[in-house]
Amino acid sequence: MSEFDYDLLVIGAGSGGVRAARMASAAGARVGVIEDRYMGGTCVNVGCVPKKLYVYASEYGKGFSDARGFGWQTGAASFDWHTLRDNKKAEIARLNAIYEDILGGVDADIINGRGSLVDAHTVAVGKRHYSAEKILIATGGWPHIPDFPGSEYAITSNEIFDLEHFPQRIVIVGGGYIAVEFAGIFNGLGAQVTQLYRGPLFLRGFDTDIRAHAAQEIPKSGVDLRMETNVESIARHGEELLLTLTDGSELACDCVLYATGRKPHLQGLGLENVNVGLTQSGTLAVDDDFRTSEPSIFALGDVIGGLELTPVALAEGMAFARKQFGDPRGPVDYDFVPTAVFCQPNIGTVGFTEEAALQEFGEITLYKSAFRPMKHTISGRDEKTLMKLIVDTASDRVVGVHMMGPDAGEIIQGMAIALRAGATKQLFDTTIGIHPTAAEEFVTMREPWLED
Repeated sequence: MSEFDYDLLVIGAGSGGVRAARMASAAGARVGVIEDRYMGGTCVNVGCVPKKLYVYASEYGKGFSDARGFGWQTGAASFDWHTLRDNKKAEIARLNAIYEDILGGVDADIINGRGSLVDAHTVAVGKRHYSAEKILIATGGWPHIPDFPGSEYAITSNEIFDLEHFPQRIVIVGGGYIAVEFAGIFNGLGAQVTQLYRGPLFLRGFDTDIRAHAAQEIPKSGVDLRMETNVESIARHGEELLLTLTDGSELACDCVLYATGRKPHLQGLGLENVNVGLTQSGTLAVDDDFRTSEPSIFALGDVIGGLELTPVALAEGMAFARKQFGDPRGPVDYDFVPTAVFCQPNIGTVGFTEEAALQEFGEITLYKSAFRPMKHTISGRDEKTLMKLIVDTASDRVVGVHMMGPDAGEIIQGMAIALRAGATKQLFDTTIGIHPTAAEEFVTMREPWLED
């Protein structure tokens, strides 16, 4: 008999934690999963899943308008927030149950409550203590609102999906993908949207051409996009919120969404009781095997920083379980991880940005194409697609692919496979495209882009 209750205790039932628990249990380990909020973590409950559902909802309004150019005559359309919200809740409940079934199917125990480390092998949940040979922290991230006068009136992405009433006027503060996506969602659903960003150009970390193109295209849909503008204070006047901005102006609205960053969800975790080190940015420090400075405690997913993406957490959970429970197939390969921003139009990207490629390879060749999507030649919508290829000149290898336009996420997934396989620009050029599609543009860009 083992001296421990479990071989593995996982704190956090998000994507990474559940994947690690399932794989470990399937390998014969005795596993317990501790969760104090909801099964599936951020992605399933207040992240990518409900967000994508709301993106779908927000696109219908534009679709009704686009259809007129194609001969469809539609009556006046109206949107009901409560229908969307409640149908979303039902779908999330279904997914929560699936996550429970996944763990039940491999005989992993689900322990409800907030887990707090007592020592290197013990976790307290309420008044009960559970011991384990190995402990995995997978508690994810948590939205952060900076402290300023009236900050208590702002909400985060945790609350935005389940508002009691639809905000007719919403201010979104932030310039990352969450802020950009929600600006598109609420604009598409019919709200008056103002997005504020304190810097000169939002979507930091993305390719500069994509950032500039997004700043050009997003206001066309009706979003009031204001750069180099921040909130000084928020005051409530009855049902209305009044914002004082750094440029001296005031802005009235019904709701203020802060999407200015997320921090590791470490509160109440009991880190003071163990020898677990932090990085300068406040994430848990781990080695290549996801081991912290406490040999029996591991961590993965958003709580360790890095690429904060659900598929990355899943890959990390799988790699961790294999390594620790008998199937070491090597570490996670973080090269050429694709990602998408479900703003409108979508952004899809994989590989190096132009700036990073210059630093890594020295000499690069660029290929760019900007055009009006075929659909909008008849719909009349003023929207342009941007595509960009970045090539390492010396090897002819394509090292970056970036797109803003319809279905960018779907298209870039395939491009990621090509980049991971080492595809050259010559291989792109000799690949026959599917016509007529936007995606064929990636295999028909023949002439290098020359800066003016």
